[in-house]
Amino acid sequence: MEGAAILLNHRPVFQRLVLDQGFYPDGVWTAPTDADLRRDIELSQACGFNGARLHQKVFEPRFLHWADRLGYLLWGEFPSFGADYANAAVNVPIMNEWVAIVQRDRNHPSVVGWCPFNETPPEAGALQAAVVRMTRALDPSRPVIETSGWTHHLADPEVLDVHDYNQDPASFRARWTDGYPPLGAFALPARYGVRQHPAIPFFISEYGGIGWAVGEGGWGYGKTPEDLKEFYDRFKGLSDALLDNRYIFGLCYTQLTDIEQEQNGLYAYDRTPKFDVAPIHAALSRRAAYEDNPPVEVAKRKAMDWRALVGSLHDGPKAETWRYAESAPPEGWIQPEFNDAAWAEGQAPFGFKGGEWNDKIRTRWRSSDIWLRQEFICDDTEFDAAVIVLHHDDDTVIHLNGKPIWQRPRWNDGYEAFDVAEAVREALLPGKNTLAVHVHQDKGGQYFDMAFLIGKAAAR
Repeated sequence: MEGAAILLNHRPVFQRLVLDQGFYPDGVWTAPTDADLRRDIELSQACGFNGARLHQKVFEPRFLHWADRLGYLLWGEFPSFGADYANAAVNVPIMNEWVAIVQRDRNHPSVVGWCPFNETPPEAGALQAAVVRMTRALDPSRPVIETSGWTHHLADPEVLDVHDYNQDPASFRARWTDGYPPLGAFALPARYGVRQHPAIPFFISEYGGIGWAVGEGGWGYGKTPEDLKEFYDRFKGLSDALLDNRYIFGLCYTQLTDIEQEQNGLYAYDRTPKFDVAPIHAALSRRAAYEDNPPVEVAKRKAMDWRALVGSLHDGPKAETWRYAESAPPEGWIQPEFNDAAWAEGQAPFGFKGGEWNDKIRTRWRSSDIWLRQEFICDDTEFDAAVIVLHHDDDTVIHLNGKPIWQRPRWNDGYEAFDVAEAVREALLPGKNTLAVHVHQDKGGQYFDMAFLIGKAAAR
């Protein structure tokens, strides 16, 4: 590893992975023959993939043998689903079994990384950290990701990832081509809990999962495409967004074959082709930005002196009250001179959401839309950086003094920082300023909270 890149024999090989769960109609987790193991790799390669995340299964040694022979990259994974991580009794069995897996498979050159857990809850953090330390001791030659997706705890991660099943190529691109990496140049105050790792390799370890020919009891992600053209266009659009970002070293499409109730494979459960693989191969095999310009450099973050002009939950008394309405306001509501005296008052976070977030909400919001305004004073408009730290669920548009400074569809399900310096330079005024925000709720949980900061480079 060098900088934020994973190099293979000193070359930036973009990892075009597919999620492979290794299920078969007759044997479930047991392949009918050795030839079937080889054939699964060849079917994957026919689609343009050069490797796989071996998902929630310890694959047969013969599969790894064929991967070695065929030049197929693998991430080894432990079948961690269903463990009760709040019960310490699971720790020793998991660690013992994982040790056996790593010791058995570490001599296969096709294995390029280890992933001991998948989509784990917060209470798995201590066990994840122990397993990562043990894995590094057993095999210091390969990167380890503590868990694929969801809750990352390590202070010193080697690799980071996310799962994103957004089915809209445009908003997917806004997030992963235009919006990543976030704020690699300077460090934010620790209180926001925004983990910034611009010098750590990163990939999208699950995406796509486009449902096709979904029968009764089956499922895929998103609305089923109306026709094959829509499927190919969506597949290409989602994949292009990841191939176009030099800071992303790989992707993993869900998934190779249908399995039981999951009907989002590129092949049917019995390996019958569901699609013409030519357009899929063409979409994946184009050159990635990472291959042309890998992020091998390591830029040291600049220390900043930050001022919170608008505070979030993390800012304590700096988190001022917002004016808000839940019915559509008249035209001109984003302008500073708009009279919002009749609007209700409340403190962020606003929303209604399950899990840990629900306990943090201070103003309940359960309607489809909310419009918010807050005034603040800025005596010094000179700055080197301007960011918003935002948790939004769903679509959000932010204006400053009537000018748009940030917009994003869907949700982010956690506090993230976004660089808004260019737009803020055009909108920020000395003295009184007004932020105006519109959040639209689609389905599921809903949430809004933000901080607005400007900063100057810290004096050395």
